[in-house]
Order: sequence, then structure tokens, then C-alpha cells
Amino acid sequence: MPHRHPLPGPRPLPDLPGVRHRHVDADGVRLHLAEAGQGVPLLLLHGFPQHWYAWRKVIPLLSGEFRLLCLDLPGFGWSEAPRHGYTTDDRAHLVLAALDRLGLPRVGLVGHDWGAWTGFELALRAPERFTGLLALNMTHPWPRQRALLGTAWRFWYTALLEYPGVGRRVVRHRPGLLGHLLRRATAAEHPWPAQELAEYVSAGSTPEAARAAERLHWGFVVRDIPRLALGRFNRRRLTVPTLLLGGEQDPVIRPSLLSPAGVPADELRTEVLPGCGHFLPHERPEAVAEAVRRLLSCA
Repeated sequence: MPHRHPLPGPRPLPDLPGVRHRHVDADGVRLHLAEAGQGVPLLLLHGFPQHWYAWRKVIPLLSGEFRLLCLDLPGFGWSEAPRHGYTTDDRAHLVLAALDRLGLPRVGLVGHDWGAWTGFELALRAPERFTGLLALNMTHPWPRQRALLGTAWRFWYTALLEYPGVGRRVVRHRPGLLGHLLRRATAAEHPWPAQELAEYVSAGSTPEAARAAERLHWGFVVRDIPRLALGRFNRRRLTVPTLLLGGEQDPVIRPSLLSPAGVPADELRTEVLPGCGHFLPHERPEAVAEAVRRLLSCA
């Protein structure tokens, strides 16, 4: 079991050498920030059902070259869980507010899963704030409709999470679901350490995180899915240099969803890593670190 140390709040933090912890006031919402290294600032946004510790294998690989800013999204990890504010628009607003509070006008951006979806919104909304976007295990906002319809069934588990008043109870009282989602989405050759799996299940099933999970998924249903269905993203152009990295064995975000064909973007490249599933920061941290270096070398 990794050594843990306290931060104001109900749960102790996993310990990772060289990582500093603090809270940042983002427009009135206290967001937890795990920070490591020095140099060019690089913001890292985790996915579901994780928190900043999702980057534990990536941090040692990049902390000698970048100032790593691993932000817990609202309601997850050690960030405050506000009553409202879980749509993609809300998350993007809070992230930008956090960057303002930190005095960072421009950063590199890495996002995984929901963090990557938030990253696309950030890059579209405020392109001047980001030198590049590395999106991991997430489709871009312009997937081909045929590919989207052909893979929609793979999101079956979201039906258990998204409905108001129901999703939070499922997560809270059936925490084994989170462990199942983590295990099934990872390639067999990259198993989770038992302690790390237990950390995400424990953190993700607190009352605050369970409510955040429900509202995050419901926000996607009522706001983002209609935008995708109506082609609203086609009116927006991606100008931030972007690399989209996927896993060949990802059971949710299939490689067919990553095609850059017809995407309104100045520079969007996609790569699929063989033998990998949905959690590239865990399964292939060295590939994630190398992708960061390639993407931001000319920034």
C-alpha cells in the first residue's frame, strides 16, 4: 500500500515523490492541484472514475522537462463537489478560471477520457490559451455518424450512471461497478495493481464523487449528444495542434471513432497503439510522455 499523507479533507492522499499539493479557487470552486517539476507548464486532466493519481506513471517521465499541473475535476479526487456545474461547458469554464488564478496565460494540455473531451472544448473555446492538445482515449467532436452509431452500444454502462437520482445510488452502493469498468477497459497484459484499483473505487464511490459522476454523464446526455446529433460542432474549427492517441483494444472508444477525415482542424493527427485498451496513462505511460514531447517540441 503506497504511503499516504494528509490534505485538508476527508480522505488522505496517495503519496508520489516530488508531487506538491494545494487547492486553487476557480470562480468560487476549490479545485485540488497536484504539481510536479519545473519548466514549461503542462495541464493534465484525468478521466472517469479517476483523479490526479491517474498520471502517477507519467509524472516521473515528464517532471524533469515540464511543470506538471494535474487538476482534479470538480467533484472528483480532492476537489470541491459543487451542487451544479458538471456539463462540458461548466468544466471548461472552471479550468480556465483555475489557469487565470494560477497566472498561466498559455499551457500545453493533456486529457484522458472525460478530461480529453473537456480538452477539446477548451481548445475550441480559448485556442490562444493552449500550445497543443494531446487527447487520450476519446473521440474528437466530429466522429463519422456511421462509426458513432456502430459503436453506441459500447456505452451501455452509462445507462447505469446518468439518470438523476439513480446514477449516484448505483455508484455509491455498487462500487464494484467502478472496478469492473476499470478492469474491462484495460488490455489483459496491463493489469491494475490491487492497491491502485482500490484507490479509484474508494475515491469514486464517495457521496460527492457519486453525485458528480451522475451529473457529469447526465450533462453529456442533455447537452453534448444533441450537439453531436445536430452537427453543431461542424460550425467550430480546431486551430490548436492536436494529437489524438487511442488504444487498439479500447472497448469503448474504438479506432473507427478517431478518423481525422473531414474534421475541421488545422492540425489533427491520430495514432492507435497496438495491444492497449482505454487507459493509456496506465498501460503505456512512456508512449504518452513521448507523444507530449513530439507535440510540444515546436510550441
